[in-house]
Amino acid sequence: MRVALVTVGDEILAGDTVNTNAAWLGRQLAERGVDVDRVTVVPDRVGEIARLVNEQRAEFDAVIVTGGVGPTHDDVTMDGVAAAFGRELEESEAALQWLAEEGGYVREELADGTAALPAGGEFIRNPNGVAPGCNIGNVYVLPGVPDEMKGMFEVIAEDFTGVDRFTATVEADEPESALIDRLIEVQEQFGVTVGSYPGETVRLKIQGEDEGAVADAKQWLAEQVEIPE
Repeated sequence: MRVALVTVGDEILAGDTVNTNAAWLGRQLAERGVDVDRVTVVPDRVGEIARLVNEQRAEFDAVIVTGGVGPTHDDVTMDGVAAAFGRELEESEAALQWLAEEGGYVREELADGTAALPAGGEFIRNPNGVAPGCNIGNVYVLPGVPDEMKGMFEVIAEDFTGVDRFTATVEADEPESALIDRLIEVQEQFGVTVGSYPGETVRLKIQGEDEGAVADAKQWLAEQVEIPE
C-alpha cells in the first residue's frame, strides 16, 4: 500500500511550527507495513489543497491530509478536499449527532461550519476534540492538533495495511562515504534495503520482508564495519 501525506498550514511553511504530524504518521504507517511515498506541505489556500489532493488521490492508494480542520476563517482544508472531488460542503448529521450524544456538546452552541464535510464523505469521530474528520474516496482528512490527529488515526488505522517488514540496526564508527561498497554488497547479497543515518556514528538500518535474511544481513554487516567501542 502506497500512501501520500499532505500537511496543510501556513505556519509550517513559515517555520513557526514543526511538522511533527507527518513524522508520527510515517512511523505508524511504516510499522503497519505501509509505504509512505510522498510528504507535502501546502498553504492554507483552497485551490492549492484541491489541486494537490486531486493529483495524489489518483497516484496513491490513499492520501492522509492533516491540518486546517475546524470552523475558523483559516480552516479551509475541507473546502479544498471538497473541491478536489467536485463536491459542496454540507452539515454532517452523523457528526452533529456524535458531538451531541458522545461529546456532550449542544448543537445550537457549536460554531457554524463545525460539522461541515464534503458531500458524500464519511464522518470520522474525534476522540480528543470537536472538529470531525472525514473519509471520502481514498482521502482521509484529520485535524492538525497532534493529540486530536493521533486519536483520530487510531479510529481509521485498520484501513492501512501492508507487508510485514523486519528491521535491525548496526552502528558503524566510519564515515558514511566509506561504507558505500559494503552497503551495496549487503543489499545485493541478502535482498534487503539499508538506510544510513550519520551522527556521532553512522546508524545503519536494515529492512526486509524475510526475518532470517535481515538477521543474516545484520550479522554480516556487523563483521564488515568498525563498531564503536
